Amino acid sequence: MAIVGAVVLLVTLVALGGYFLYRSLPGTGDSVSANASEAAAEGVDADEMGVLFIRVVGESSDVFVRVPGGDVLLDQELAQGHSVNYPDNTDGLEVSIGDPAAVEVYVNGSQRDISDRSPGHTFTLNP
Repeated sequence: MAIVGAVVLLVTLVALGGYFLYRSLPGTGDSVSANASEAAAEGVDADEMGVLFIRVVGESSDVFVRVPGGDVLLDQELAQGHSVNYPDNTDGLEVSIGDPAAVEVYVNGSQRDISDRSPGHTFTLNP
């Protein structure tokens, strides 16, 4: 009886391993955030951009956004096609872009060209 239980356990583990391996392959998983970012990269109205909209058009860039002297809102590397949107600016925003040439930055719907700035470019949006 113990051998039958061990065989059932082994078959279950192999099946689960195969399932998760299949789900980890590119193009087989459902990634809501990636799909939302890709949709945003295709075209966003100026009204929907909010106070700050950052879209990665190059390979990738580190993006850091926080409330001045307070909470960190974003601290990660964004890949090509991904974007972030901050609809309001009640307390101000401090922004740092790792590779300014790889991103498009929109402030209040207007593009701010930072492509000629040095890596680690930082700017602040006042409330």
